[in-house]
Amino acid sequence: MIATSNFLFDKDDFEIIRLSRIIYVCSVSISVSLVLGICAANAGKNEIKFGLPEDKITAIEGILLEDPRILSSGSVMASLSLKKSAASFGAGNNASAGSSGIITVFFPQENDDARQKQNDSFSQKLREFGRGTVIFAEGKLRSNERGITFSASSLHITKPAPAVERMRTNIRINLINRFDGKSWGGLALALLVGIRDNLDANLTTVYRDAGLSYILALSGMHLAVITALIAFLLKKPLGLKAASITGAVIICLYCLLVGPMPSLVRSAIMYLLGVFTILTSVPKKSLSVLYLSFLIQIVLTPGAGNSLSFILSYAALLGILITSRQISSLFGGIIPEFVLQPLALSCGAFLATAGICAFSFGTIAPIGIIAGLLIVPLTTVFMIGSILWLLLDIFSISFILNLPLSFVYRLMEIISSIAGYVHGIKANPVIILVLSIGLIMLIAVMDYRDKKALLQIEPFSL
Repeated sequence: MIATSNFLFDKDDFEIIRLSRIIYVCSVSISVSLVLGICAANAGKNEIKFGLPEDKITAIEGILLEDPRILSSGSVMASLSLKKSAASFGAGNNASAGSSGIITVFFPQENDDARQKQNDSFSQKLREFGRGTVIFAEGKLRSNERGITFSASSLHITKPAPAVERMRTNIRINLINRFDGKSWGGLALALLVGIRDNLDANLTTVYRDAGLSYILALSGMHLAVITALIAFLLKKPLGLKAASITGAVIICLYCLLVGPMPSLVRSAIMYLLGVFTILTSVPKKSLSVLYLSFLIQIVLTPGAGNSLSFILSYAALLGILITSRQISSLFGGIIPEFVLQPLALSCGAFLATAGICAFSFGTIAPIGIIAGLLIVPLTTVFMIGSILWLLLDIFSISFILNLPLSFVYRLMEIISSIAGYVHGIKANPVIILVLSIGLIMLIAVMDYRDKKALLQIEPFSL
């Protein structure tokens, strides 16, 4: 019996009260999430206004919002925040008007050598001037199921980017040049700063088939490697608080260099919240930090709520936080600890994202859970090795790491290729979603029963 000032409760009453509180909190959380999701969807809508008839548009001007991407086809893709549009009505009758919205611009790949050289020039120009540059492009609009895009035939730089953006672009170009010519350089650039232009297209396909695409997208895993290095190098000489503040500054600069990738921003916000708990001695609870990070990010960048990487990032971490401990508890003593911990993390992330992946890609690849047990630690070693290579390159002795990095790269390629031979599962996304939710609930129930049985046994073991 549990006594209060006015009432007596037995264990069953206490469990009912506890369960009702959990149901209440979950109901409120779901309601708030739905409201925020609807608000984010509306706020994130991109409405393009040209101010001129779309079929007459011949040129656009706007600010380059992100670093240009070179696609596997050879095309160059860039996103512009529109400022002006120009249209031709024939017989020398031209007009221009103010425009707004975000549009994707393509510089298409053609077969002839002259066009290829021109595309290379486009790529070089966009990469050289970088994000924040105002560009003027001639061409024509195209419409498809994904919306309106602009197919450009010429490019003119009308205003350079701000000084900070130019400095950022120069750093990125320097990194590209330093890794140029290395067989593993494309992967290093993708993992360290999110530049995937030089990444081997075959490796991208292999990782996708093996269910390992998340490794190539900058996220919490990559930031964890960097923060771990910061903590290792600074904690002892500076102390916990000073090292945390220094780490926060480094993380902010790193995010500025890489760009506003939703999954990376989520990780950075969570890191900064963690630093806040250290400085203020506020108790740190992982789920609370995740929820608060979600609220901050969705308020600051509501458009990110429409991003698949944003959804997968939060869903994966939520799955890890609510199931990995239970999975570890259920299989403790059956599976070796050094395998069980990463396996539990992979299973938690997979269960929480299976329905989303099935809906978005049409298939899910459970083999990625097993392959990730090998690829994730190798990726960590590869990232640390690449960072050390950059440091040693300052003194022109980086060659000593060329062979080890090539070996790790080749090993990762072989493992992912083998995993890619296992075909993914094609199924109705609704069925996958229901099954994954059912498994999560089953794990929770089994863990609850085990704990309840343990509590009943413990008094007799005293």
